[in-house]
Amino acid sequence: MIEDKNQQSTPLSTLGEFALIDHLTKDFKIKHKSTVKGIGDDAAVLDFKGKKIAVTTDFLVEGVHFNLSYMPLKHLGYKAVVVNLSDIYAMNAMATQITVSIAVSNRFPLEALEELYAGIQTAANIYNIDVVGGDTTSSLTGLLITVTAIGQFEDGDEVFRSGAKPNDLLVVSGDLGGAYMGLQVLERENEVYKVNPKNQPDLEPYSYIIERQLKPEARKDVVKLLKDLKIKPTSMIDISDGLSSEIIHICKHSKVGCDVFEEKIPLDPQVISTCEEFNIDSTTVALNGGEDYELLFTIAQDDYPKLKGNPNFSVIGFMKEESAGMHLVTRGESRIPIKAQGWKYFNEEN
Repeated sequence: MIEDKNQQSTPLSTLGEFALIDHLTKDFKIKHKSTVKGIGDDAAVLDFKGKKIAVTTDFLVEGVHFNLSYMPLKHLGYKAVVVNLSDIYAMNAMATQITVSIAVSNRFPLEALEELYAGIQTAANIYNIDVVGGDTTSSLTGLLITVTAIGQFEDGDEVFRSGAKPNDLLVVSGDLGGAYMGLQVLERENEVYKVNPKNQPDLEPYSYIIERQLKPEARKDVVKLLKDLKIKPTSMIDISDGLSSEIIHICKHSKVGCDVFEEKIPLDPQVISTCEEFNIDSTTVALNGGEDYELLFTIAQDDYPKLKGNPNFSVIGFMKEESAGMHLVTRGESRIPIKAQGWKYFNEEN
């Protein structure tokens, strides 16, 4: 729901663009010395004193990336920030600043945008980043959000997709498939609500996977943990489009092949039980679901003892010569070529 009829509803036309920006960003505080000038001038001014900079941008479009029938605006603001920070952490960098731009239709009152920006501010506080600019404009098609994230690292700390070598180990943080199965539950309950608006769904059995969809977290902690373990990945990428897509990105950029073992892919018990309920194969979900925002990386075999047994990581395979190709080794020891199917796969099948 966009608007509560019992609450005040202030049309955006009463403010105008610049007053709206001032209103929505008045409580953002500067946290980093590298932020010389934030919101309030023609451009932000940043000073990184010789450090290398990582920059990334993402769009979120209503009806494509989110559904406001079940996505609270505060959660949406939070998620819009997090999905960009995840890309910065995938470079082995620390995020420091973001800009936020929105295009919004006149069906959104001021109070709705206050909720959106409350989520943005919550993410900025939790991840210790400065909001240093952005833009607002009108939209004829609903709500669009774009966030640009900026991060920094010391020279030599940067990690690209292109550094994996044959015999490197393939490692993933956390567990996979939760975000996609959370989306399936939300979509199902939304359809039930359309038929019977008085129906109150019991979402408690799905709390973990719904949170993975509505309020994902970027793995800033993994960057610090790897540094503490004195491990520098040879390549790294975040899992936004599904494990299979990200494996292919690393292999193609690094010019290597790989074997990934089905039995090693980490799955939360709630993912497994919900897959059984929906009659969906859990490995397919983990490979193609997307939006988990875990980090997938490769390490030299010499570094394996440093993370062996660490509950944050799962070694799921190893890299091979490019000529060997990319394969999933099933529990039955069959070898299946890895293909990037992602969200498109589920749209076609379901």
